[in-house]
Amino acid sequence: MQTAKLLEAILPAERIKAKAIDLAAYAPDAGFYYLRPQAVVLPVTESEIIALFAFSQQHGVPLTFRTGGTSLSGQAITDGVLVDLSRYWKSISVEEGGDHVRVQPGVIGAVANAHLKKHKRKIGPDPASINSAMMGGILSNNASGMCCGVTKNSYHTTKYIRFILPNGKAFSSEQPDDYTRFEQECPEIFGRLSELRDTIKAQPRLHDLVRRKYKTKNTVGYSINAFIDHEHPLDILAHLLIGAEGTLGFISEAVLQTLPDYPAKSTALLYFPSIYAACAAIEPLRLSGAEAAELMDRSALRSIEHIKGLPEVIKTLPEGAAALLVEYHADNSTELKVKTDHFFAVAGELSLLYEPRFTENPAEQALLWKVRKGMFPSVGAVRASGTTVILEDIALPIERLGDGIVQLQELFKNYGYDNAIIFGHAKDGNIHFVVTQSFNEAAEVQRYDRFIKEVVHLVVNQYGGALKAEHGTGRNMAPFVEAEWGSELYEIMRSLKAVIDPHNLLNPGVIINDDRNAHIRHLKDLPQVEEEVDKCMECGFCEHRCPSRDLTLTPRQRIVVRRELSILKTMGKKQEYRTLLDQYQYSGMETCAVDGMCATVCPVEINTGTLIKRLRRESHSEWGNKTALLVARNFRAVTVLVHLALKTGVAFNHLLGKNAMRNLTRTIRKAIPAFPLWSNTLRPTAKSFKVPSMEQAGRGVAVVYFPTCISRVMGGHSEKKESTMDVFYRISEAAGIKVIVPKEIQGMCCGQPFSSKGFYEAFRYTANDTITRLWAVTEGGKYSVVLDITSCTHTLQMCRPVLTEENKKKFDAIRIIDSVDYVADYVVPHIPQLRKKSRVVLHPVCSLHHMGLEQKFLSVARQLAEEVVVPLHAGCCGMAGDRGFLVPELTQSATRPEAEEVKSVASEGYYSSSKTCEMAMSEAVGVNYESILSLVDDCLGQEEVMTKQPELSSVDTI
Repeated sequence: MQTAKLLEAILPAERIKAKAIDLAAYAPDAGFYYLRPQAVVLPVTESEIIALFAFSQQHGVPLTFRTGGTSLSGQAITDGVLVDLSRYWKSISVEEGGDHVRVQPGVIGAVANAHLKKHKRKIGPDPASINSAMMGGILSNNASGMCCGVTKNSYHTTKYIRFILPNGKAFSSEQPDDYTRFEQECPEIFGRLSELRDTIKAQPRLHDLVRRKYKTKNTVGYSINAFIDHEHPLDILAHLLIGAEGTLGFISEAVLQTLPDYPAKSTALLYFPSIYAACAAIEPLRLSGAEAAELMDRSALRSIEHIKGLPEVIKTLPEGAAALLVEYHADNSTELKVKTDHFFAVAGELSLLYEPRFTENPAEQALLWKVRKGMFPSVGAVRASGTTVILEDIALPIERLGDGIVQLQELFKNYGYDNAIIFGHAKDGNIHFVVTQSFNEAAEVQRYDRFIKEVVHLVVNQYGGALKAEHGTGRNMAPFVEAEWGSELYEIMRSLKAVIDPHNLLNPGVIINDDRNAHIRHLKDLPQVEEEVDKCMECGFCEHRCPSRDLTLTPRQRIVVRRELSILKTMGKKQEYRTLLDQYQYSGMETCAVDGMCATVCPVEINTGTLIKRLRRESHSEWGNKTALLVARNFRAVTVLVHLALKTGVAFNHLLGKNAMRNLTRTIRKAIPAFPLWSNTLRPTAKSFKVPSMEQAGRGVAVVYFPTCISRVMGGHSEKKESTMDVFYRISEAAGIKVIVPKEIQGMCCGQPFSSKGFYEAFRYTANDTITRLWAVTEGGKYSVVLDITSCTHTLQMCRPVLTEENKKKFDAIRIIDSVDYVADYVVPHIPQLRKKSRVVLHPVCSLHHMGLEQKFLSVARQLAEEVVVPLHAGCCGMAGDRGFLVPELTQSATRPEAEEVKSVASEGYYSSSKTCEMAMSEAVGVNYESILSLVDDCLGQEEVMTKQPELSSVDTI
């Protein structure tokens, strides 16, 4: 706390994180090392970065910069001040028609590519973690990846950078004047760089060694090829910073040269009888023009063979088999065929187990790449609880790759790594290997130490390869940099670090480390906790999809803190445990939207929302559970009370001003934080509900309409808007569809309010009651059931586990569909004349993704609008049913990126498929979001008129 207090002199308190839960949450990155920071800071300007450098020098406190925290070698942890850049440093600008892109360190690599996509360009580096890795780490680790090889990595595609040195001086290689200013303001650094450049160039042996080692992938030590690639010290330093892992300075901005993003791609998974045979195929594949050739051994394939959609043949491969994921790129299908024809011309030379099958289907390609990119965490998920996964990253000469792998597999056997796997970018001779082991005992630590030293000998002395091809030196290879480069070049690296960071305060221990046992120090503890926690590898792939990421914790951090709680409890630190548990209530529990989007990007599909639901359930008192069950049994009365409350609130606003209820509830929340905040988008439904009359029979198609409780009590977002039910009836009539409404609809619920809060008995009662009633009204499953809110549809579709055996049979016979299905399959095809809007904006809700309906949602909109916009930053709004009322700051934080994007787009309408999400987005953007049902209604011909209908309460079936 003392460090945090001192930091308040240069940063506002709200951007300094020093609570127990902050330090625990931010301590680890994706690697297997652990250091606990003294404070976490979130600077927003270069002047604040300069002030942090001065603070570090004055107080002798180390600084470490972090963006996505997906690095695997221990280069993004510290026991000093952790500088988090992931929240604010997100500026991006596409320049020169897409030939260049200007980025700040907090920009996610995939987001940069999304901005470049319309120009048919992409950035050079393409690491497996590109969907979550940020440009700060991509540049600082000199990331490469699947297809970029040696010539298109971060180093070679970075045109300009702007950076700040530990002495507080800022320079840009884009500014001509900075070349002179660098010499004037940093004469010692300028002179030392000149001397080191001349030393290398004057000795052919050193010059040739550097040139040779960078013909393959290599991220061991500093990027000293800069000394022979560039002449001016500023250019040299600018390129040394690429791959310096944040040990020489801070990169505040970079301009990258982009590459063509070829639209035509053909992908195949090729199977071989042995890994040696697979390696023998690499050179023919490379010569045939393959952009990628990703190697996977039998153990690697075994770890993912269960994934739905993958070829069944993977399960039947013989022991010792291997596969190559091969892909060809081209501008068009004609050029692509030429390339694949080259493949088939050499296919006879390859020892293939099966006939190759190429696919140009984007969905099939995406699945294959998703599996390959998620292989490391996937393996980690099946490890024994309490063990650590270690991923090493080496490069060997391609012509000797097979021999090297065979020897590496012998080392696995010798050291008892029976579950080790091998995969990687075989086209570049770059392979990754994964081993799992415990560090709980000294003997285990020594086993790893002996093993890794033999790997060093194998790679460096026997094969002349690189100990780190693309993951950075970090802490685990820092003791072996000299072994790879030799004493002369290592001394040049040491000299470089000493002149730029003389006090060794910038990410100390990384790259240059005199401790020969650094690779076995500060090892991360992974205690056994619970299923979701134990599976997690802390890779961070989930974080960018989390609605609370900029407010409290991410899914990874929620799991990290659960581990910390377990450690504190085991150690008997009762006070620390209680403090952390208390802080977890808000940061971990209350602000989790339990939307499950983390599972959609997690390689092992960990749903942290499920964990939080279970924790909520376990925290409920007996009285709380009984109250929830009482509410479930009397749901009709509850909906009446909620409707009355909404009417009262609206009347209060009419009487005292439009913000009267909001101000009143805000005041009440100061005394009772759990009291819901009023939203001005709330409107009650009309007194009576319109439904089609029996005389308006359609063409014979009939559906059971299950108006959700939210639709039954809430009207449109403005006084002029009708309820969702009114719209549903009108478009159904236009399509000639009979609508059947359950007689006791007012007492029915999908169960979501109870499920999301962990009230298990209430949810079980509600789900069984609803299925029983739907069985009757559908006449035993004769009619499909349509719900008008996607999250409710998803809840009902997933309720089977809590049903009685009898109701499970009924459930299996009932077809439950969403409003998106209804519009796409029942309504739009049967309305011959629908006018089109010019442009509409969509907000796809989380449940659409879980249900696989995003493309159908988009397809419907494209039939009804000339242009359809799905914001790049579209994601979970954080509403989660009622979170926006109870924890409004969650929704405000979650919607901010998407809202800022949407505000810059002129549109004729804004649509979604969940009432509460529509409310959240309406409030965030300042426009009226409506149901996808309303889009159809808006596009109906003028002759479609709804006639007066009887009240809903009197309706049974139509």
